[in-house]
Amino acid sequence: MSQATPTNSIDPELLSMLRCPLTRSALRQEGDFLVAEVGGLRYPVRDGIAVMLIEEAHLPPGVSNLAAFKERYKDQIAE
Repeated sequence: MSQATPTNSIDPELLSMLRCPLTRSALRQEGDFLVAEVGGLRYPVRDGIAVMLIEEAHLPPGVSNLAAFKERYKDQIAE
């Protein structure tokens, strides 16, 4: 009997190719989010589809807005 996989699970091969659109860092899946290694931006996964829009990303704790995030991680954001 095979186990059902969660509907929001991203294929590991696909996940290894995805990068944060802002920091270009690798992502890891944590529940219903893909989390960027640099900065911790959290991109939602809806119905098994990663929503890789910066505007949809959840900011890490202690960061009030996207401008503050960019300032904090400016040395790690590829241009």
